[in-house]
Amino acid sequence: MDKELLDALRKQNPFAQKRVYDQYVRRMFRVCRRYLASDEEAQDALMTGFVKFFRHADRIEVPGGHTLEPYLRKVMVNECLQLLRKQRVTFVSIDHLPEGEEPFEPPGENWQAEELYQLVLSLPDGYRTIFNLYALEGYSHREIADKLNITESTSKTQLHKARLWLQKKLSGTDYGRTYR
Repeated sequence: MDKELLDALRKQNPFAQKRVYDQYVRRMFRVCRRYLASDEEAQDALMTGFVKFFRHADRIEVPGGHTLEPYLRKVMVNECLQLLRKQRVTFVSIDHLPEGEEPFEPPGENWQAEELYQLVLSLPDGYRTIFNLYALEGYSHREIADKLNITESTSKTQLHKARLWLQKKLSGTDYGRTYR
């Protein structure tokens, strides 16, 4: 990370903002889209996230001076979660996980990254949110519970159901592809 660029962001320099926007807009849109049901919602979250990021640039801390991406990603994820809260996405809880279910197995080498991305997008809202936070962003169930105002058990249940849903799709059932 260029120290001059960070200093310019802190001074609200529009050229620095444009440079950062151009560099990260595609990746951050994909982050937002993973959480939200439509391109329009993702675009709204993306724009609001960038505005907040630039408005609070004086708070940006880049460990080791490497990249803005982790900080920007957190802003975008939080913006998506705020939008989901407004939409009142529901998370279903059960007392315990079903027994006897087979564990989730990652896809074989026949799957392309874009196909997997589209598959994650097709998860139901609650499943997709928990799956993204846990599997892709690295949050713990406790952190997810705090962020979404749900119980840890609900987070674990939603993740389990998301994994089962993905496993079913990846195994060829209801997905239109069969690799096995």
